[in-house]
Amino acid sequence: MSVKRISVGALATNCYIYRDDATGRCAVIDPGDMDSTLRSAIGEYGCDQFDYILLTHCHFDHVRGVSEVRRLTGARIAIFRDDAPGLLDTEVNLSRMFLYRGEIYPEADVTFIDGAKFSVGETEFTVLHTPGHTVGSCCYVTEDIIFSGDTLFCMSAGRTDFPGGSLTDLRRSLQKLMKLEGDYQVYPGHDEPTTLSYERKHNLYC
Repeated sequence: MSVKRISVGALATNCYIYRDDATGRCAVIDPGDMDSTLRSAIGEYGCDQFDYILLTHCHFDHVRGVSEVRRLTGARIAIFRDDAPGLLDTEVNLSRMFLYRGEIYPEADVTFIDGAKFSVGETEFTVLHTPGHTVGSCCYVTEDIIFSGDTLFCMSAGRTDFPGGSLTDLRRSLQKLMKLEGDYQVYPGHDEPTTLSYERKHNLYC
């Protein structure tokens, strides 16, 4: 497998391209904007190779590129079911607050529940519901990788003062991640990648 990290948008959101090397099938995680770097990266992998656009939550800085990515690739937009309505709600997706105008985004083609499984090529993913940053925040877990969105950062965690946020829920979600067996490479929604073992030792939120 391979993971490519691309920083997109004004808030420097981490967008990832995941590739199953056995089949060449791909997914885009959190396309917070469409720029030339992301467009070129998609082209390098082959636009017809993408199965999913995986959203960790509905905030604008993680989803603004979904329309263009879907147009280029034909991939299905997927999000946890509790955050799906936020794609169409300018208050919940924070576009009205941060962009000074409301934006709505395409409806999801697929909505997940906790523990749902899906595949990209031969690689199976598990969906973990990790509310706290939003009501429907989730992480995508496969083998030794976690795409954590804005739930878990390197030595930090997501804000809980936006609509649907809850510090109590976030702490429960972080404990859910910390209790996973073994170690994982963690690819967060912002800042640098980390590992679960490092966060167990050093993250004060956990």
